[in-house]
Amino acid sequence: MTRAVVLLSGGLDSTTAAAMARREGWELYALTLRYGQVHQAELEAARRVASALGVVRHVELAVDLSAFGGSSLVGDGAIPKDQLGDAGVPTTYVPARNTVFLSLALAWAEVLGAERIVIGVNALDYSGYPDCRPEFIAAFEYLASLATKAGVEGRPLTLYTPLQHLTKAGIVRLGIELGVDFSMTHSCYDPAEGGRPCGHCDSCLLRARGFLDAGIPDPAL
Repeated sequence: MTRAVVLLSGGLDSTTAAAMARREGWELYALTLRYGQVHQAELEAARRVASALGVVRHVELAVDLSAFGGSSLVGDGAIPKDQLGDAGVPTTYVPARNTVFLSLALAWAEVLGAERIVIGVNALDYSGYPDCRPEFIAAFEYLASLATKAGVEGRPLTLYTPLQHLTKAGIVRLGIELGVDFSMTHSCYDPAEGGRPCGHCDSCLLRARGFLDAGIPDPAL
Protein backbone atom coordinates (compact mmCIF):
# COMPACT_ATOMS: atom_id res chain seq x y z
CA MET A 1 0.00 0.00 0.00
CA THR A 2 1.20 3.52 -0.80
CA ARG A 3 2.26 5.47 2.26
CA ALA A 4 1.85 9.23 2.48
CA VAL A 5 2.92 11.86 4.97
CA VAL A 6 0.22 14.53 5.30
CA LEU A 7 1.00 18.03 6.53
CA LEU A 8 -2.09 18.57 8.66
CA SER A 9 -2.86 21.96 10.15
CA GLY A 10 -6.48 21.25 10.99
CA GLY A 11 -7.69 23.82 8.48
CA LEU A 12 -10.08 23.50 5.59
CA ASP A 13 -7.41 22.98 2.93
CA SER A 14 -5.16 20.45 4.66
CA THR A 15 -8.19 18.44 5.78
CA THR A 16 -9.61 18.26 2.27
CA ALA A 17 -6.22 17.31 0.80
CA ALA A 18 -5.89 14.56 3.42
CA ALA A 19 -9.38 13.30 2.59
CA MET A 20 -8.37 13.17 -1.08
CA ALA A 21 -5.34 11.08 -0.17
CA ARG A 22 -7.52 8.75 1.90
CA ARG A 23 -9.85 8.30 -1.09
CA GLU A 24 -6.81 7.23 -3.09
CA GLY A 25 -6.46 4.38 -0.59
CA TRP A 26 -3.14 5.55 0.81
CA GLU A 27 -1.89 4.81 4.32
CA LEU A 28 -1.76 8.20 6.01
CA TYR A 29 0.78 9.54 8.52
CA ALA A 30 -0.14 13.02 9.75
CA LEU A 31 2.43 15.65 10.72
CA THR A 32 1.33 18.77 12.61
CA LEU A 33 3.83 21.50 13.47
CA ARG A 34 3.76 23.54 16.64
CA TYR A 35 5.71 26.41 15.14
CA GLY A 36 5.03 29.08 17.74
CA GLN A 37 1.59 30.07 16.46
CA VAL A 38 -0.21 32.43 18.79
CA HIS A 39 -3.14 30.10 19.52
CA GLN A 40 -3.77 26.38 20.05
CA ALA A 41 -7.13 26.08 18.27
CA GLU A 42 -5.65 24.74 15.04
CA LEU A 43 -3.66 22.09 16.92
CA GLU A 44 -6.85 20.86 18.57
CA ALA A 45 -8.54 20.81 15.15
CA ALA A 46 -5.67 18.80 13.68
CA ARG A 47 -6.12 16.19 16.41
CA ARG A 48 -9.84 15.92 15.64
CA VAL A 49 -9.21 15.58 11.92
CA ALA A 50 -6.43 13.02 12.33
CA SER A 51 -8.73 10.89 14.48
CA ALA A 52 -11.63 11.18 12.03
CA LEU A 53 -9.44 10.23 9.07
CA GLY A 54 -8.04 7.21 10.88
CA VAL A 55 -4.39 8.04 10.25
CA VAL A 56 -1.85 5.39 11.20
CA ARG A 57 0.11 7.85 13.31
CA HIS A 58 -0.17 11.53 14.16
CA VAL A 59 3.04 13.32 15.13
CA GLU A 60 3.00 16.81 16.62
CA LEU A 61 6.45 18.30 16.26
CA ALA A 62 7.67 21.48 17.93
CA VAL A 63 9.78 23.78 15.75
CA ASP A 64 9.50 27.20 17.35
CA LEU A 65 9.74 29.72 14.53
CA SER A 66 8.62 32.45 16.95
CA ALA A 67 12.27 32.56 18.06
CA PHE A 68 12.96 34.30 14.74
CA GLY A 69 9.80 36.40 14.64
CA GLY A 70 9.00 37.99 11.30
CA SER A 71 5.29 37.13 11.22
CA SER A 72 2.15 38.22 13.02
CA LEU A 73 1.17 34.53 13.22
CA VAL A 74 3.97 34.00 15.75
CA GLY A 75 3.24 37.16 17.71
CA ASP A 76 5.39 39.65 15.82
CA GLY A 77 2.88 42.46 15.33
CA ALA A 78 -0.89 42.53 15.02
CA ILE A 79 -2.76 40.17 12.71
CA PRO A 80 -4.27 42.30 9.92
CA LYS A 81 -8.05 42.47 9.66
CA ASP A 82 -10.29 43.21 6.67
CA GLN A 83 -7.31 43.68 4.34
CA LEU A 84 -7.72 40.70 2.00
CA GLY A 85 -6.48 41.53 -1.49
CA ASP A 86 -4.24 44.41 -0.44
CA ALA A 87 -1.02 44.56 -2.44
CA GLY A 88 2.03 42.71 -1.22
CA VAL A 89 2.68 39.68 0.94
CA PRO A 90 0.77 40.08 4.24
CA THR A 91 2.38 40.06 7.68
CA THR A 92 0.80 36.66 8.33
CA TYR A 93 3.40 35.13 6.01
CA VAL A 94 5.78 33.05 8.13
CA PRO A 95 9.24 33.20 6.50
CA ALA A 96 10.12 29.89 4.83
CA ARG A 97 7.36 28.04 6.73
CA ASN A 98 6.39 25.63 3.95
CA THR A 99 10.05 24.99 3.15
CA VAL A 100 10.66 24.03 6.78
CA PHE A 101 7.45 21.99 7.01
CA LEU A 102 8.09 20.10 3.78
CA SER A 103 11.67 19.39 4.79
CA LEU A 104 10.47 17.78 8.02
CA ALA A 105 7.78 15.83 6.15
CA LEU A 106 10.46 14.70 3.70
CA ALA A 107 12.65 13.40 6.53
CA TRP A 108 9.79 11.40 8.03
CA ALA A 109 8.72 10.12 4.61
CA GLU A 110 12.21 8.72 4.04
CA VAL A 111 12.13 6.89 7.36
CA LEU A 112 8.69 5.47 6.59
CA GLY A 113 9.50 4.57 3.01
CA ALA A 114 6.57 6.79 2.01
CA GLU A 115 6.06 7.67 -1.65
CA ARG A 116 3.96 10.82 -1.25
CA ILE A 117 3.88 14.02 0.75
CA VAL A 118 0.44 15.62 0.89
CA ILE A 119 0.11 19.39 1.30
CA GLY A 120 -3.04 21.46 0.85
CA VAL A 121 -1.49 24.50 -0.81
CA ASN A 122 -3.65 26.61 -3.08
CA ALA A 123 -2.59 29.39 -5.45
CA LEU A 124 -5.96 30.85 -6.48
CA ASP A 125 -7.91 31.92 -3.37
CA TYR A 126 -5.02 32.53 -0.99
CA SER A 127 -3.15 35.34 0.78
CA GLY A 128 -0.30 35.60 -1.72
CA TYR A 129 2.27 33.56 0.17
CA PRO A 130 5.24 32.80 -2.12
CA ASP A 131 5.59 29.25 -0.75
CA CYS A 132 2.13 28.21 -1.94
CA ARG A 133 2.81 28.71 -5.66
CA PRO A 134 3.21 25.88 -8.19
CA GLU A 135 6.76 27.08 -8.93
CA PHE A 136 7.74 26.49 -5.33
CA ILE A 137 6.15 23.04 -5.21
CA ALA A 138 7.94 21.99 -8.40
CA ALA A 139 11.26 23.31 -7.08
CA PHE A 140 10.91 21.48 -3.77
CA GLU A 141 10.00 18.24 -5.50
CA TYR A 142 13.17 18.59 -7.58
CA LEU A 143 15.19 19.31 -4.44
CA ALA A 144 13.76 16.15 -2.84
CA SER A 145 14.94 14.08 -5.79
CA LEU A 146 18.51 15.35 -5.23
CA ALA A 147 18.69 15.53 -1.44
CA THR A 148 17.41 12.11 -0.38
CA LYS A 149 18.64 8.54 -0.47
CA ALA A 150 15.32 7.55 -2.05
CA GLY A 151 15.82 10.13 -4.79
CA VAL A 152 19.35 9.13 -5.76
CA GLU A 153 18.28 5.47 -5.80
CA GLY A 154 15.58 6.28 -8.33
CA ARG A 155 12.64 6.34 -5.92
CA PRO A 156 11.89 10.07 -5.65
CA LEU A 157 9.01 11.18 -3.48
CA THR A 158 6.10 12.99 -5.10
CA LEU A 159 4.37 16.05 -3.66
CA TYR A 160 0.61 15.58 -3.87
CA THR A 161 -1.15 18.96 -4.14
CA PRO A 162 -4.73 18.21 -5.22
CA LEU A 163 -6.03 21.69 -4.33
CA GLN A 164 -3.36 23.71 -6.12
CA HIS A 165 -5.61 25.10 -8.85
CA LEU A 166 -9.01 25.06 -7.12
CA THR A 167 -10.94 28.07 -5.89
CA LYS A 168 -11.91 28.07 -2.23
CA ALA A 169 -15.49 27.28 -3.27
CA GLY A 170 -14.17 24.36 -5.31
CA ILE A 171 -12.30 23.10 -2.24
CA VAL A 172 -15.46 23.34 -0.13
CA ARG A 173 -17.48 21.42 -2.72
CA LEU A 174 -14.77 18.78 -3.02
CA GLY A 175 -14.64 18.37 0.75
CA ILE A 176 -18.41 17.90 0.92
CA GLU A 177 -18.19 15.30 -1.87
CA LEU A 178 -15.52 13.47 0.14
CA GLY A 179 -17.67 13.50 3.27
CA VAL A 180 -15.47 15.94 5.20
CA ASP A 181 -17.07 17.29 8.36
CA PHE A 182 -15.88 20.88 8.17
CA SER A 183 -17.19 21.57 11.68
CA MET A 184 -14.01 19.83 12.90
CA THR A 185 -11.74 22.26 11.11
CA HIS A 186 -10.34 25.62 12.17
CA SER A 187 -9.11 28.42 9.91
CA CYS A 188 -8.98 31.63 11.94
CA TYR A 189 -5.63 33.32 12.58
CA ASP A 190 -6.87 35.25 15.62
CA PRO A 191 -9.65 33.34 17.38
CA ALA A 192 -11.46 34.53 20.46
CA GLU A 193 -11.53 32.53 23.67
CA GLY A 194 -12.93 29.08 23.02
CA GLY A 195 -11.70 29.12 19.42
CA ARG A 196 -14.51 31.26 18.00
CA PRO A 197 -13.30 32.70 14.64
CA CYS A 198 -12.77 36.44 14.43
CA GLY A 199 -14.41 36.69 11.00
CA HIS A 200 -12.03 39.42 9.84
CA CYS A 201 -8.56 37.95 9.24
CA ASP A 202 -7.51 36.81 5.75
CA SER A 203 -8.16 33.17 6.53
CA CYS A 204 -11.66 33.83 7.88
CA LEU A 205 -12.51 36.00 4.88
CA LEU A 206 -11.28 33.40 2.39
CA ARG A 207 -13.16 30.63 4.15
CA ALA A 208 -16.37 32.69 4.31
CA ARG A 209 -16.12 33.51 0.60
CA GLY A 210 -15.56 29.85 -0.23
CA PHE A 211 -18.66 28.65 1.60
CA LEU A 212 -20.71 31.57 0.26
CA ASP A 213 -19.68 30.94 -3.35
CA ALA A 214 -20.30 27.21 -2.90
CA GLY A 215 -23.78 27.94 -1.58
CA ILE A 216 -23.14 25.89 1.56
CA PRO A 217 -23.39 27.10 5.18
CA ASP A 218 -20.18 26.84 7.18
CA PRO A 219 -20.88 24.22 9.89
CA ALA A 220 -18.07 25.60 12.06
CA LEU A 221 -20.01 28.82 12.71
